[in-house]
Amino acid sequence: MDEVTGGRKGNTVIRQPAVAGQFYPAEASEIGAALDALILSTVPKRKAIAVVCPHAGWMYSGHTAGLVYSSVKVPDCVILVGPNHRNAGSHYAVYSSGAWHTPVGNVPVAEPLALELLDHCELLAEDTKAHAQEHSLEVQIPMLLRANPNVHIVPLLIGGGWPESGGRRELKEIGGAVAQCVRECGKPVLLVASTDLDHYEDQEVSHIKDKLVLDAIVKLDPDALMDRVIDVGVSMCGVAATYIVLWSARGLGAKHAELLEYRTSGDVSGDFTRVVGYGGVVIE
Repeated sequence: MDEVTGGRKGNTVIRQPAVAGQFYPAEASEIGAALDALILSTVPKRKAIAVVCPHAGWMYSGHTAGLVYSSVKVPDCVILVGPNHRNAGSHYAVYSSGAWHTPVGNVPVAEPLALELLDHCELLAEDTKAHAQEHSLEVQIPMLLRANPNVHIVPLLIGGGWPESGGRRELKEIGGAVAQCVRECGKPVLLVASTDLDHYEDQEVSHIKDKLVLDAIVKLDPDALMDRVIDVGVSMCGVAATYIVLWSARGLGAKHAELLEYRTSGDVSGDFTRVVGYGGVVIE
């Protein structure tokens, strides 16, 4: 038994689920039933460079996340960038080998691309411990697997001091390395920025703050996004991850972004006094 990731199969390190049964169901049959309702085959699919997708419990943000993955063609390789909520391990942590286990199957790490990313950016570190208990990427995996059973992933967690996580220069360097690796890969790669929006303010205030950051995202303006988070005090947990993905997407030629859906936890719970915002964006 491997103490960091939970287990080994031969020489392959397997990351075990940390939040199955909390953020999403623990049983394969229950996951399948949930995904039947969330990932819709009737929605027209488009080729995307990147998406912005929430990572709360599926009961709250699953509709938005499911709409995102229903609306894009998920290729065989996906680079996931999300916040390290616990700030465990390296500030910029890549999970570079093995596979991630889910109750509905294993998803392999795209090892060659992960290693290329590490080679292209000295800021990045190979670090499985940082990923062991983090939920921001894990909740995306069963949805990606449903959208493409052949999917491989490169998981990247961003820690450091919030919101700039070490500084914009560092985030731009990482974003540039991601774009360069995707260009050199020669195969389709989807970038996923995993983030929720404003946390634990009332619905009216969250709507105002979330609109400001979503407008910056749709305009593909990472610095405007960061400025608004700081100036208005938006508690957007994945702002650094989104900054990186926006920078990468621009480097890959992105010209257009569309907000597919915005909602809050209050739209599900009926409690509008302390909500969390969720937005789904497709970048082309």
